[in-house]
Amino acid sequence: MQSLIREAETGEERQEASLQITDSLDTAHTYQPWDSVTHLETALGRTEPRLLEWNRLDQSFSPLPRVTRESVRQYLQFPPDQSVRILHAKVAQKSYGNEKRFFCPPPCVYISGSGWKLKQDLLNATGAGDSCYRLYGYMGLDSSCVAQADTSKLAFEDQPDARMFACAKSLYISDTDKRKHFRLVLKLFLGNGQEIGSFLSKLIKVISKPSQKRQSMKNADLCISTGSRVALFNRLRSQTVSTRYLAVERGAFVASARQWTAFTVTLVEDQHADSEEFTVCEGFICYGCVVQLVCTDSGVALPPMVIRKVNKQHAILDVDEPVSQLHKCAFQFKDNSQMYLCLSNERIIQYQVSSSLREQSREVLNDGSCWTIIGTEAVEYTFCEGLACVQGSVSPIPVITGLEVNGGGHVAMLEVNGENFGPHLKVWFGNVEAETMLRSPKSMLCVVPDVSVFSGEWRWLRHPITVPLSLIRLDGLIYRSTFSFTYTPEHNTPPQARGALQNAPESDTLIDFIHQEFTRTNFHLFMQN
Repeated sequence: MQSLIREAETGEERQEASLQITDSLDTAHTYQPWDSVTHLETALGRTEPRLLEWNRLDQSFSPLPRVTRESVRQYLQFPPDQSVRILHAKVAQKSYGNEKRFFCPPPCVYISGSGWKLKQDLLNATGAGDSCYRLYGYMGLDSSCVAQADTSKLAFEDQPDARMFACAKSLYISDTDKRKHFRLVLKLFLGNGQEIGSFLSKLIKVISKPSQKRQSMKNADLCISTGSRVALFNRLRSQTVSTRYLAVERGAFVASARQWTAFTVTLVEDQHADSEEFTVCEGFICYGCVVQLVCTDSGVALPPMVIRKVNKQHAILDVDEPVSQLHKCAFQFKDNSQMYLCLSNERIIQYQVSSSLREQSREVLNDGSCWTIIGTEAVEYTFCEGLACVQGSVSPIPVITGLEVNGGGHVAMLEVNGENFGPHLKVWFGNVEAETMLRSPKSMLCVVPDVSVFSGEWRWLRHPITVPLSLIRLDGLIYRSTFSFTYTPEHNTPPQARGALQNAPESDTLIDFIHQEFTRTNFHLFMQN
């Protein structure tokens, strides 16, 4: 059996995929809890359904009446999700003594999804005041020894794109903290004191200062690789208060003092750099290479540029070493070697340089042309309280990181790998619940539902069916994932079916036989990347 599990597209494409999936479901088929759709009892050698030990309810949750296929189908068609997105740098410079080297760029939080407005409407219907459903947050380091004074209170602001935004500008890590890596912890609350949940960032590496030595493969985690995300910031006269970040607002590049944008940096082949279509290269970004910066949110891109190392406000033209975290660099436009990417107040302009009189391998820059580059990470949590009656926190939020199909035929098992799994979670294929077993907080095993439950007229269906994968808590809270599962039929006819077709082409028995054989033996479960 071949297998392929696909990571679903995000945004409108993901919602469109969900609509296509739900439209293909046969609503006339009534699913009963005792339906033998997953063949688990056959696999275990049992003839009567029996609740397994690992399916017992977690007593910390109060389960609602059974979540139905119809309610999940409606959710998939119009998901009132609530999303929390955290953006932060990959590395953080340690502070020594009494100094406070605040994280730069500052960690940012974006709140989006129609579920937040739905929650506000529900609280408003109960007569609660505006302050009750206002969102508040605190961000700090994931250490039990961190005092409340070391956390940063977040003030959320409404954005033109209907999102809410906040950033933590006063976070730092002291030299008394001996860790080499840490995470950020975001805690969200409503104005009435109700805790929404805690959300973790990705791992952040602690460094003492930017490395000025030529990087080797030993320190590959400090190098900037092609296809990775980076942020650029500029400090006039090295003053913290004058920090400006390269950002995209309303489709235009700006120098912002409050928000920063993550860009995908791509290594481009030199001979294709002048055309709109270019060839992407693999490997690490090195000085002297042609790169292109593309906004990860809007897709807006800067023209191809040559990245140059900066030393004492000079662009060094004869250096080809790898670009490292927090290096000072400049971006020379490919189509005009005398022009560099520069900021002027809040505008992004081109700055014309003149060659140094002392050395031809250097060019004199102004302050606005010297940028600091740093790798960034983003983590997004999506959940929905539409089917739930959540009295407590939505955390810990389970995260799926990988899938693996085992077995085949009547007994196909899907291994789900990730974090924060528990016995209170069930895996759902589209709007079909799968029998789920918890193996560890990082692994769950579930039985792949038979493909026939997705359509009562499966015998006439000859195209793949893709269903989204979700985790649903016992109280009805839905955790949507970016993964989906695809059932794909073979296009060739089984030998038995071909022989029967020649003998009795009009027989209903033949049609049933072909349908059974096709369903039983000729489906591959694909794991798509």
